[in-house]
Amino acid sequence: MVTEMITENIGFFIYTFISIFVVVNPISGVVTFISLTSKMTHDEKNEIAKKSVALACLIALFFALTGSMILKLFSISVDSLRVAGGLLLFSIAFDMMHAKVSRESITDEEISQSQERTDVWVFPIGLPLLTGPGTISTVIVLMGSTEAIGQRILILVSIILTFVLCLFGLFFSRRIHKFIGYNGMLVFTRLMGLLLAALAVNLTSKGLINIFNLT
Repeated sequence: MVTEMITENIGFFIYTFISIFVVVNPISGVVTFISLTSKMTHDEKNEIAKKSVALACLIALFFALTGSMILKLFSISVDSLRVAGGLLLFSIAFDMMHAKVSRESITDEEISQSQERTDVWVFPIGLPLLTGPGTISTVIVLMGSTEAIGQRILILVSIILTFVLCLFGLFFSRRIHKFIGYNGMLVFTRLMGLLLAALAVNLTSKGLINIFNLT
């Protein structure tokens, strides 16, 4: 019994971590981060990375902890959010599979306008590049999918671990870009887009099935 519970929790943790990591997709944000911090010194770049990741992580944790209350406030079911979030994620995944920056994250015009600003760690890096509508929807759905305290803690750990990895990715963004190269980044983005599309279909189908079963 204990072994089955541990195995189930490990499987749940792997699922939640992969889901959040794929949605946040820190590697694909490296190119945008480099572009926005190209005129900054190494120390300035790292300071921007720390601030933006901290902000993004706090936003994700906030919605993970308060998402159920927000849904109840607006009388929205978790399954409705699954369908809406799945459609949103599929739109993001479609852009990723075509190696484009998703409009739900940040547009080329916003990148251009942000290069001369000093608060880029707030917008557009922290929000919505690292924590956008897709990430917010995903963490709310994950938290709403279980009542077990242990599994909810695992979701919070997955969020924190994702953004810790994201921080290291931004710290070494220029080295990563130099090592992987532009084509490597495109390949990785397409692969993450494929995984995200599969996650989006899973969320949407599960939401629709639950909605029709309840009616």
